[in-house]
Amino acid sequence: MLACALFAALGFLVFSYLTNAGCSNIQRSAACTHILFVGNSYTFVNDLPHMFAALAKAGRHTVEVGMAAEGGWTLSDHAGSPQTLNTLQSSKWDFVILQEQSQLPSLEPYRTASMYPAARLLVGRIQATGATPLFFLTWAHRDGWPEHDLNSYERMQFQITQGYVGISQELAVHIAPVGEAWRVARRQQPTLDLWQADGSHPNEQGTYLAACVFYATIFHQSPEELTYTADLPNETAHLLQTIAATVVLKNPK
Repeated sequence: MLACALFAALGFLVFSYLTNAGCSNIQRSAACTHILFVGNSYTFVNDLPHMFAALAKAGRHTVEVGMAAEGGWTLSDHAGSPQTLNTLQSSKWDFVILQEQSQLPSLEPYRTASMYPAARLLVGRIQATGATPLFFLTWAHRDGWPEHDLNSYERMQFQITQGYVGISQELAVHIAPVGEAWRVARRQQPTLDLWQADGSHPNEQGTYLAACVFYATIFHQSPEELTYTADLPNETAHLLQTIAATVVLKNPK
């Protein structure tokens, strides 16, 4: 976690790694799921891939996770990055998760000019490797984006969701609805804080909720009752597990 805090502070370091949770380094096992996370600080703060892998282990799934992330990067940055593309080719991934910069999906001109062209390019390259792409639908800023007339969390979240749904439908690529899980959490538990002090990045509760959404989305199983809690209070962890299960499995969009 200290390393991820350092990356977050510096905000410009790209890093990629593998977390082995039982997969063979010599021969790829059919029982192992290989997952690459591509994004920025929303992915590497609190080490979302590692948290997801720990949840998967608690659910008796064998996974190997990789990450390519740099602070502030867009999908367009990744589409033009040799390091990201090399990481994509570095293993036989089962899933590649694409996370756009936090603000671009909320404005139609930015989607059209940047997000959607990059998503089309990356999805094509991912599918060419035999992997399944998956969009990481992110959360809105706590106070919205007032500079662009998105002057509330709810208004910004609606636009972000619209942005991801649009490209998801065009390319027939599934979504991990993390932002929608945050929206449900806020409505059900208004006092539950998911953001850091900056109102943008996730605290550990926010990252844990994201990990639970990915667990439910990838394995089509509820994360409820999993013993891994990321050191959160059991009651809080169970609440977040239940919200993720409800959004992904019990009341899917």
